[in-house]
Amino acid sequence: MSYVDLAPSARELQDVRYLFTDIDDTLTTEGKLLPQTYQALWDLSSAGIAVVPVTGGSAGWCEHIVRAWPVAAVIGESGAYCVTRRDGEVVFDYWEDAARQGERQRQHLQTVKALLAQKSRSFRIAHDQVFRLADVAIDIQGRNPHDVEDLASSIRAMGGTVAISSIHINTWIGDYNKRSMSERVLTGLFGVDTTETPAVTAFVGDSRNDAPMFGFIRNSFGVNNILPILPQLQFAPKWVSSQPAGLGFADIARTILHAVGDASQ
Repeated sequence: MSYVDLAPSARELQDVRYLFTDIDDTLTTEGKLLPQTYQALWDLSSAGIAVVPVTGGSAGWCEHIVRAWPVAAVIGESGAYCVTRRDGEVVFDYWEDAARQGERQRQHLQTVKALLAQKSRSFRIAHDQVFRLADVAIDIQGRNPHDVEDLASSIRAMGGTVAISSIHINTWIGDYNKRSMSERVLTGLFGVDTTETPAVTAFVGDSRNDAPMFGFIRNSFGVNNILPILPQLQFAPKWVSSQPAGLGFADIARTILHAVGDASQ
């Protein structure tokens, strides 16, 4: 459990009860969920810490996760909805009306496709677009960062909201993001008073679209692979693990569990 520069103290983390986390390249390592990382999720859940993945991932991905992983909820498509299980059923709670968000997505998808055909033939709509309900995802792995920025700027100029992760440009029409839906989940689903939020929450992330969460949650962590993009972030994590991706998450989980365990003794 080592950190770059500063390390958190047990006192800072002793009241954490809700852990929000990115998925791609934070929980996953080269696209896979390592056994150490999956065990860390179970350890957190067993200790009474509610884990909430906050992802740009698709609805299909989110439904699987809330069914199969030891999580309390999943925030999907960059804040478009929160997915939970209630009485054995999977429930999607949208930021706005589901039909309205779906219609906006259909129109935006056509606009983005036209832009790619005209401007950026090397970019492609993500393979999992068919499983998305509210946003449009564009694959950016292996792309020149300047080209990614140029495409993102063009989408913004058309009125789209843009978030850039380690694997996708995610874009949608709507006034929400990872932070705004996380705030709603904390107060509406978990009943957390806003004055308690700084003490009882933590967040782990790795990419540019996690910046709003780093700015929102005081106990914020980055996994080691975030280091190259730290200068690009409006809000940076308070602590950075010396381990990358899923191994970093597992280390951070152990840090939180030790702090919470010490406080209960």
